[in-house]
Amino acid sequence: MNKISVIIFDCDGVMFDSRQANINFYNHLLQNFGLPLMSEDKVDFVHMHTADKAVRHIFRDTPYMEMAQEYRMRMDYTPFLKDMILEPELKTLLEDLRPGFGLAVATNRSNTIGNVLESYGLSKYFDIVVSSLDVKMPKPHPESLHKILSFFKVGPEETLYVGDSQVDNETARAAGVPFISYKNMELEADYHLDCLMDIAVLVNSRNNTPQPGEAGTKLNIDD
Repeated sequence: MNKISVIIFDCDGVMFDSRQANINFYNHLLQNFGLPLMSEDKVDFVHMHTADKAVRHIFRDTPYMEMAQEYRMRMDYTPFLKDMILEPELKTLLEDLRPGFGLAVATNRSNTIGNVLESYGLSKYFDIVVSSLDVKMPKPHPESLHKILSFFKVGPEETLYVGDSQVDNETARAAGVPFISYKNMELEADYHLDCLMDIAVLVNSRNNTPQPGEAGTKLNIDD
C-alpha cells in the first residue's frame, strides 16, 4: 500500500461548521430583494454547491438572478465570519500533520475562502488552496483534486480527501482519491471519522504499520 503524503480538506462541514453562516449569507441576499427566506431543501443545496450555483438555485424562479449574482460579488463577507464555528481540533491536527504531510484545501467556496482562512489564522498551514474560481469545473468534477495532485506531483493513492457531503464523495471517486467521510455515516467512503485528530491516527497507522488487505476497507476509528 502506498504511503499517504498529502491530505486534502474540504472547508464547509469539515474545517468549519458553517451551516448557520451560509443560511445567514443567502437569506441576506434574498431579503435584499424582498424575497422569503430559504426552505430547508435550499439550505441543503447551498451548503454543498458553489456560490454561483447556489444563487441560481434560490433565485431561479425570480427576475433577480443576475442582480443577485452582482450583489453577491460586491458583498463584504466579514459580517458572516462570526457565524462560522471552527472545528475545535483543527489547528492541533494541522500542527501535528504539517511537518510530514502536504496539506491542501479543495472547496466550492469562491471569493470568500481567502478571507475565511486568513481570519481564522489557517492560511499558513496550507500549501495550496483550490476554490471554485481556480478551476473551470468545480466539484463534483475532479479538476480541483487533479490540480492539487499536480501541484504536489503525487498520485491519487498517495492522498486522502476529507469531506462531508455527497459532492465531496463524488469528487474523490472521480479523481481516484481515497475518501474520508467526516461526521457523515450515510456516505460510502473508505473511512468514516467523527474526530479530526483521528486523521492523524489513521495516516500514521497506514504509513507505519499497513495491514495486508486493508485497501478498500471501511474504517470507523471509534469502533
